Amino acid sequence: MATETSTQSYSEKWYWDERYTNESEPFDWYQKYSSLAPLINLYVPQRNQRVLVIGCGNSAFSEGMVDDGYEDVVNIDISSVVIDTMIKKYSDRPQLKYLKMDVRDMKAFEDASFDAVIDKGTLDSILCGSNSRQYSTQMLEEVWRVLKDKGVYILITYGAPIYRLRLFKESCSWTTKLHVIDKSLTDQPLETPKWELTKPLPLDADGSSVESAIGKSPDVHYIYVCIKDESLKMDADAA
Repeated sequence: MATETSTQSYSEKWYWDERYTNESEPFDWYQKYSSLAPLINLYVPQRNQRVLVIGCGNSAFSEGMVDDGYEDVVNIDISSVVIDTMIKKYSDRPQLKYLKMDVRDMKAFEDASFDAVIDKGTLDSILCGSNSRQYSTQMLEEVWRVLKDKGVYILITYGAPIYRLRLFKESCSWTTKLHVIDKSLTDQPLETPKWELTKPLPLDADGSSVESAIGKSPDVHYIYVCIKDESLKMDADAA
């Protein structure tokens, strides 16, 4: 089990270089692609849409996307150790690209260059470290910048709406939907999941409606689908 000291290191490059030097087996944070595929297919319906996976680590998630037909999946991570490993591992899969990059500074990518950005634990890692509010805002602003208008940022997280919605509001102009998935689906899918993955939950401004729908402290991962909406930004600028 992760200690408070180790989780505070999740935002540090040295921690991930050390971890990936010592741990070579693939690891997927929170959920595997097979569990999330129906939701990814819903919001990224065209297999030729350009997808960015941030904080990819040595996850097999992107491999799962390519196996499912996606043709252009770009992966970034702050750790050069893991990126070097993944470049070698997937040298025969041209649909998969791996780049060493800090998600808070993605200037190598042009504005509006991706249809979707997928995040399984990267925002959470930044929030564990020092200067978390500043760095998380930088990250979300960069995600917003590289997305096309009406592009989607799909965040899989343990963070409840009362904590995450405020971050979205303070960073950029998003239209946000919320889905949940049972944590127990991480390894073995249930025959009858408690929550319908592709059905958004009712979501009000402060997230209190979610507790009414699923109760207090549900055993779920939250999935925020944040849709970039430039018209909201223009309205805010004009106000």
